[in-house]
Amino acid sequence: MGGKKQTSVSVAIFGSGAGSNAEKIIEQSFLLMNKGIANYTIDLIVCNKPGAGVLNIAAKNDIETLLIEKEEFFRGDAYIDHLKEKGIEFIVLAGFLWKVPVQLIKAYPNKIINIHPALLPKYGGKGMYGSKVHEAIIAAGEKESGITIHFVDELYDHGNIIFQAKCNINAQDTPESLAEKIHLLEHKHYPEVIQNLFKMQNSR
Repeated sequence: MGGKKQTSVSVAIFGSGAGSNAEKIIEQSFLLMNKGIANYTIDLIVCNKPGAGVLNIAAKNDIETLLIEKEEFFRGDAYIDHLKEKGIEFIVLAGFLWKVPVQLIKAYPNKIINIHPALLPKYGGKGMYGSKVHEAIIAAGEKESGITIHFVDELYDHGNIIFQAKCNINAQDTPESLAEKIHLLEHKHYPEVIQNLFKMQNSR
C-alpha cells in the first residue's frame, strides 16, 4: 500500500537584482529533481528590472521569464491572470524590491514568502532593504543580526515569521562584511526552508 502521492508545487520566483538567492533555490530544486524527490519546480522568473542578473540565471537554467511593468503591477491585475495561466501555485520573493499589491496577496493567500536581511520585527519596513539595513544595524551598535523568512501580507516585512537565523557582529564589522555574513545565511537556509515548507504541505 502506497502513502499519499507527492505532488510538485509550481513556483514563481520574483527578483529585481543579481539573483544569488534565486540561483541557490533553483540549484536546490534541480538537485531534488535528480534525486527523484522534488516537491516543487521553479517554472517562472518574474522581474521588474530589464537587464537584471536574475534574468541571466533564468536563461542559463532554461526557465521562462516575465518582465513586469509598474502600472500593470500596481493598477492593473498584478499579472494574476498570467500567473494562473502558467499554473503558478506559490511565489517566492528573492531580492524583489517592489511592494506586493493587495490583489496579488489575496490571489495567493499564505502562498507568498519573502526573505529579509535582519531579525524582524527590527530593521524592517519601507526603505529597509539591502545595504540600508546593514548600515542601520552597524550604526546602532547591534551585537547580532540575521535573516527572517516570512509570509507576505499587506504591510512591509510584517507577515508571520517562518524561520530566523542569526550571526554575530563584531567591532570590526562594516556594512559590507555584515552583508557577506547575511548572504551566507540566506544561501544556506532559504532553499532548505522552501523545501521543508512543501514537504510539510505534502505530508498533510
